[in-house]
Amino acid sequence: MKIFALTAVALLLACAAHAAGNAPVCLRIIDIKNTNSPDPHTILFHMRDGSTWKNTLPHPCNGLQFNGFSYNTSIDKICSNLQSIRVNQNGNVCMLGAFTPYAPPPAGQ
Repeated sequence: MKIFALTAVALLLACAAHAAGNAPVCLRIIDIKNTNSPDPHTILFHMRDGSTWKNTLPHPCNGLQFNGFSYNTSIDKICSNLQSIRVNQNGNVCMLGAFTPYAPPPAGQ
């Protein structure tokens, strides 16, 4: 029930953002090469074309860095501010935040 409520709230917020002219960024699942989580607020989506997208979660997601995550979607995309993830092992459910293009900092910094 909690997952349903979180999803419903996220959809309402996304619809409001879309109505205001801010369409969510969506990544095609088939184009995702791999992911990693450097901290409890961040997931990096490494794409097959060499680009990387950063998703900044609105709240820390306990266990994300160490246990990985999974998601279910009925479409072939994963979209900012619209979907949740489930942390492997502990089952925590966390909402995705905004996707932004990501470039790693230069070496040595």
